[in-house]
Amino acid sequence: MDISHDPLTGLDGLLGVEHVESSPDRVVLRLQVDERHHQPYGLVHGGVYCTLVETAASIGAALGAMERGMAGAVGVSNTTDFYRSHRRGALRATGTPVHRGRVQQVWQVEVTREVDEVVVARGQVRLQNLTDPGVIGGAGD
Repeated sequence: MDISHDPLTGLDGLLGVEHVESSPDRVVLRLQVDERHHQPYGLVHGGVYCTLVETAASIGAALGAMERGMAGAVGVSNTTDFYRSHRRGALRATGTPVHRGRVQQVWQVEVTREVDEVVVARGQVRLQNLTDPGVIGGAGD
């Protein structure tokens, strides 16, 4: 399974998420914010932060699982807190593992403004390691 997918596809592509760094120990994403990322008040929509958190954690956890001979990993819980509003400019999401177990992993992700490195959101994702590649994409139980 190759998770270094074409960045122009899926939700990441729609939002314009850039993959800066990806390893089993650290994932860094970048997003140049514009109007398509706003909610009605002209601020970044909370779902954008949740997406950055989920994407960073999922990539890192999948790489870690595959490094250990598993099929990958999928998110089962995402908790994201929003600290500061943001309107324009680049955001950087940096994900690192908190726990890498036999069955599950937990990753934390900080989303910062690139210009001053102030944290605007922080999230944690719990992920299930996949041993059966047949379950990916709803093909199994």
